[in-house]
Amino acid sequence: MKKNQSNLCKLFSKEGFPYFIAEIGVNHNGSLELAKKMILAAKSSKANAVKFQTFKADNLVSPKTPKVLYQMRNTSSKESHYEMIKSLELTERMHYQLYNFCKKNKIDFISTPYGIDDAKFLDKMGCNTYKTASADLVDLEMHEYLARKKKTVLISVGMASMREIKECVQIYKKYKNKNIALLHCVSNYPCSYDSLNINVIPKLKLLFDCEVGFSDHSIGPHAAVLSYALGASIIEKHFTTNRKLKGPDQEASVLPNEFLLLVEEVMKSKLILGTDQKKCQKEERLMSLVSRKSLTLNKDLSKNTILKKKDLNLKRPGTGLYYNKLSLILGKKIKKNLKKNYQPTLKDLK
Repeated sequence: MKKNQSNLCKLFSKEGFPYFIAEIGVNHNGSLELAKKMILAAKSSKANAVKFQTFKADNLVSPKTPKVLYQMRNTSSKESHYEMIKSLELTERMHYQLYNFCKKNKIDFISTPYGIDDAKFLDKMGCNTYKTASADLVDLEMHEYLARKKKTVLISVGMASMREIKECVQIYKKYKNKNIALLHCVSNYPCSYDSLNINVIPKLKLLFDCEVGFSDHSIGPHAAVLSYALGASIIEKHFTTNRKLKGPDQEASVLPNEFLLLVEEVMKSKLILGTDQKKCQKEERLMSLVSRKSLTLNKDLSKNTILKKKDLNLKRPGTGLYYNKLSLILGKKIKKNLKKNYQPTLKDLK
């Protein structure tokens, strides 16, 4: 990434690890106490941030909006889409309480506005980082507001084409807002492994010259670990304290111990990935000394003998000269009597 591109890497990454977001979303079911319990559980699970959703059902959903398949599977058939969304609202007062609770417990607060009025409210509240939903990639009015206000915005790109992503990113470029990141995701809960397509992560980084993360809706930590290996600097996962709680997203959410496992597996992968420099590792050094072969005398040689190739072979250990140094010693006289199996050095020759 260019040096003047964005401060997101400094803002989010610590010692090269990604920024981990526990997506509480609507799993609080409208309960302030449950939301606080989830915040503390996320903090204990090594999340850097928790994320909520900011909306008013009356502004978001028309009465005849149907539920999608995963919502039908996980909520009551007697409850309409509107009724479901209405029951998951957080009041403005609850937003302030959760924002301050996060600050008190030293975990970042992020929320997803579902419209420009929601974004304005979060701005008024003092929210610094926003995440836009995949469905709202095409809400260019809201993106224009966030870009103009120079907000830090994580832009989910599920369901999107490259053309749609470009159209959105262009708005931020127009306002010279470099504090954006794209979050690759697949908008299904949970989504199948063969739909994940995380090989697109480096391509998104290359095409749009910004930070790229992964909003993971798959089962298990595997995709998140691979996404980090491909360059994801932000990893988000739906989070709950009990998958048996009511609500549309509980089934596709991880428990605290599973989120912690994800974080630990990504941290292991950082160690495994290492650097792009090839060298003998510290723990290989003894093996190198023992198992490599050195130029070794195959018979006794007396002082002033001219050393020839027929006098040498290659034997362990690798504590002497390697074969690539052969030309430096051939044709030289030895300074003293040397025994068979001795590994000659440059100091032994004249």
